[in-house]
Amino acid sequence: MQLCANKLDKKDFFGKSDPFLVFYRSNEDGTFTICHKTEVVKNTLNPVWQPFTIPVRALCNGDYDRTVKVDVYDWDRDGSHDFIGEFTTSYRELSRGQSQFNVYEVLNHKKRGKKKKYVNSGTVTLLSFKVESDFTFVDYIKGGTQLNFTVAIDFTASNGNPSQPTSLHYMNPYQMNAYAMALKAVGEIIQDYDSDKLFPALGFGAKLPPDGKVSHEFPLNADLDNPNCNGIDGVLEGYYQSLRRVQLYG
Repeated sequence: MQLCANKLDKKDFFGKSDPFLVFYRSNEDGTFTICHKTEVVKNTLNPVWQPFTIPVRALCNGDYDRTVKVDVYDWDRDGSHDFIGEFTTSYRELSRGQSQFNVYEVLNHKKRGKKKKYVNSGTVTLLSFKVESDFTFVDYIKGGTQLNFTVAIDFTASNGNPSQPTSLHYMNPYQMNAYAMALKAVGEIIQDYDSDKLFPALGFGAKLPPDGKVSHEFPLNADLDNPNCNGIDGVLEGYYQSLRRVQLYG
């Protein structure tokens, strides 16, 4: 979004004005919350502000007809900024883009009450307005995005002896160990977004049979040419097979 102004009130004694805009989102209880401030444009009554981006949720909370109030101020170094005037609009009005509908009179109601010939304190014009969609991960999934799921399991000795209950690789005949539970919890969700259900599953940090050489990349299914496992059940099967045949190392 980009805006400019024309013939704003002069507020500085030795200059013109240093205008900036403050945008407010209206709340359900009638109050207003600041949602954006523009930069200050120094010493002009006809400022052109830089384009800026603001989320729709911040501007109007998704309600396209909700009132958006804009205050125009003259910047002062001591922070006591002078109020020039205000106008209201909405997301729906702004979305029309540059047109006669998006030229706003800046009104100072106190000044209007004191001066009979008061017309306005200038105008603000919308120069451009563009909506860009910010897609989420869920949007991509709904659109049919496929995920490629690859598994890598740490078989280093720091995990503990698989025959001991304290090991993350504990071979418990009655329940899954920590690695198996993690594989199942994540894999059962991810596998639904991978159409072929073929998951490369690898291990690292173990001595492999028959010569006991240390490997930092070996297939859980022992197939060097095709490390793919069929679904998460195939990954778990390959994991248990590897636990029984390799020796943890390091």
